[in-house]
Amino acid sequence: MDLGLRGKSALVCAASKGLGRACANALAREGVSVTIVARTQGPLESAAAEMAGSYGVTVTPVAADITTAEGRQAALAACPAPDILVNNAGGPPPGDFRNWTRDDWIKALDGNMLTPIELIKATVDGMIERRFGRIVNITSSAVKAPIDILGLSNGARAGLTGFVAGIARKTVRHNVTINNLLPGPFETDRLTANVTTVAKNAGRPFQDVWDERMQSNPAGRFGDPAEFGEACAFLCGQHAGFITGQNLLLDGGAFPGTL
Repeated sequence: MDLGLRGKSALVCAASKGLGRACANALAREGVSVTIVARTQGPLESAAAEMAGSYGVTVTPVAADITTAEGRQAALAACPAPDILVNNAGGPPPGDFRNWTRDDWIKALDGNMLTPIELIKATVDGMIERRFGRIVNITSSAVKAPIDILGLSNGARAGLTGFVAGIARKTVRHNVTINNLLPGPFETDRLTANVTTVAKNAGRPFQDVWDERMQSNPAGRFGDPAEFGEACAFLCGQHAGFITGQNLLLDGGAFPGTL
């Protein structure tokens, strides 16, 4: 399917690896000029060179921390008027809520709620003026099924979800959609870190916990980041203009609810 995106521009956050890179790859394949942001220069530039070489589009790397005002300024200087915005940032660490301070909570909110809101605020009016915009926020399956050791993430991402639910109904009449993608267990560094924490706390070998988690998923496996990227690209496409304010869960069927 031609998604109708050739010639568009995208700003993709936390895109040097993992789910962010998968989204950038899928958009670049569709002919989108992509600005990718990540904190570490080396992997970021390697990802940019690989994408540009594979898809023949302009890929601009910006080494910055998107959760800071300075990082957002750098990203928006490189891509001031994106047609597509993919919000993404590394999740806060797992742990016991009894050990978290106010500073821990503020950092989580800055990264996983306030940063996406600031980027939406900076770009949505331009999208409305151009009569095209796609905003996709990478959140977490924990929005629907909270994970006890991920309380910081549960709280911050749920706050973003509530915010999006309010504004997505106002922008859609201008052909600007805002949706959330909720990843379950995908094979990323984040999943490896979480399983490592669980295994350490339980005094069990990492591989045993990894295999157990994988087999407990109805799909019998973890997700491939490329699958996630394809879902993101579709939501960004011309054919998805009637989808807004939604939370699309990609978890292999792990969530057992009807809705």
